[in-house]
Amino acid sequence: MKVKIDISCTPEEARTFFGLPDVKGLNETLTAEMTKRMQENMADLSPDALMGQWMSLGGKMSEQFMGLMSGAVSGGAHKKP
Repeated sequence: MKVKIDISCTPEEARTFFGLPDVKGLNETLTAEMTKRMQENMADLSPDALMGQWMSLGGKMSEQFMGLMSGAVSGGAHKKP
């Protein structure tokens, strides 16, 4: 015998029924804070800013980046067994 029960309710109603806490305010606060931080750091993700950071570390970073790119292009042909 099979019994199938379909319950139609909103997520808020389901949380209330199961006794789960209402985290809507916390979620909105965290989302707003993450959005603010991402917008503040967007300038650091521009190509000019990234290249400036890499070049400030000297030639090693550009060499590592070129090695990474050449490894990706060659499909990892230089992997050690």
